[in-house]
Amino acid sequence: MNTMQSSGIQATSDQPLLLNVKNLRVHLRIGDQIVRAVDGVDLELRHGECVGIVGESGSGKSTTARAITRLMPNVSMAEFSGDIRFNGRDLLGMADRDLRRLRKNGGFSMIFQDPLGYLNPTQRIGKQIGEAVSREGNALSRDQAVWSLLDEVGLPDAKNLARRYPHELSGGMRQRVMIAIALASRPKLLFADEPTTALDATVQMQVLQTLYRVQRERNMAVVIITHDLGVVAELCDRVYVMHTGKVIETAATQDLFATPQHAYSAQLINLSTRLNPMERLT
Repeated sequence: MNTMQSSGIQATSDQPLLLNVKNLRVHLRIGDQIVRAVDGVDLELRHGECVGIVGESGSGKSTTARAITRLMPNVSMAEFSGDIRFNGRDLLGMADRDLRRLRKNGGFSMIFQDPLGYLNPTQRIGKQIGEAVSREGNALSRDQAVWSLLDEVGLPDAKNLARRYPHELSGGMRQRVMIAIALASRPKLLFADEPTTALDATVQMQVLQTLYRVQRERNMAVVIITHDLGVVAELCDRVYVMHTGKVIETAATQDLFATPQHAYSAQLINLSTRLNPMERLT
């Protein structure tokens, strides 16, 4: 267990599974070819646990997350199969209406790597966060919920910031707005897909600090999708290493760094430039 997680809420092996994925397959039809983007992935996650999925671009890590959350883009599928259980409920067989209800009511959320691609440039920040907040209550209670979420993710002067547009914010501020939107439904599970891509080192650290603090305060399970082993060292209890659509190794974070069992895992570790930053987030 890394230093940060030992100072917060720890997931233990006797806790029930929040997410249980078995033999997940996502095969895409591209022209005359079948691309096995995800090819037999098994994955488990417990309440309050932070898990990393790592691998180079094209390894299948983001497709795995999108498949689990049923947020796949409109592509030609040759196969989409397996067993995905969230709190014991079958996600793969769930009707779209029930899936939308689950996302809006404490199920799971996702943070994407390109905030500008997902934030509406014509709407104020407060309106976009407010749309993700429960529709119960009056406009003032929703405004207060928006301000509270902005405070929670460490953005100052929440009332003023809620009136601004995405282009008026820095990259790090936009990413924290995305975190606020993802937190609005009070999810039990949060997926963060390359949450610090294209941010400078200082801003990366601020975003990671926000994720780490919120995960501990809410006892929320988090899946970090990244190619950066430094991020994994800072945040994650366990790691799944993916290569060509398959999980080739899974281990506790400390064990992976100390004794990687697969040559590809060792290569990723050797290429990482930030392997011992854990104490910076304590």
